[in-house]
Amino acid sequence: MKLYTAPGSCSSASHISLIESGLDYEAVMFNLRETRTLPDGRDLSAINPKGYVPVLELDNGEFLTENVAILQYIADQAPGSKLAPPNGTLERVRLQEWLAYINSEIHKTCALVFMPGPDEIKDAARKRIMGRIGYIDEKLADKDFLMGGQFTVADAYLFIVLSWAPMIQLDLSGFANIQAYLDRVAGMDCVKRYREAVGQ
Repeated sequence: MKLYTAPGSCSSASHISLIESGLDYEAVMFNLRETRTLPDGRDLSAINPKGYVPVLELDNGEFLTENVAILQYIADQAPGSKLAPPNGTLERVRLQEWLAYINSEIHKTCALVFMPGPDEIKDAARKRIMGRIGYIDEKLADKDFLMGGQFTVADAYLFIVLSWAPMIQLDLSGFANIQAYLDRVAGMDCVKRYREAVGQ
């Protein structure tokens, strides 16, 4: 498998998950803020007409896109990693619930702050994000990770999205559970190895 990824972007969640999974893969990294040209000279649109990462190239030559789909695919290829509960269980649906929340309520709202636009819209987006993070902080009151005691692909995704907080002027210091959670995830071997791989 090949993961096309821009370090620091949401695709980093898939990178961290691949490391934790123990699966064989190649990370094809490039700076999406500077170029749409892949290291092999192709334009990003050649592998994803939508124009963004992550993109996971399977061994049969097919491409998967969308973080929420790729994360679950990775988990299902390495069930022993416990990156996701088994399909068909209520626990799996709970994981999907978290992935949907992170994707639609936090990730996409962060995009409003990153993109050019009026300050009023950015301020409203920040306020909305902080409310959503407050909900997560409450849910982490008695848990090590989103699903309890087990690190999952949802944690990889949330960790990366929350790492954007300084770049969009979000102060997370008032969320004690979030702070402890971020420290916990940052200390995991898969995150340390990811940071080494991307030079962070």
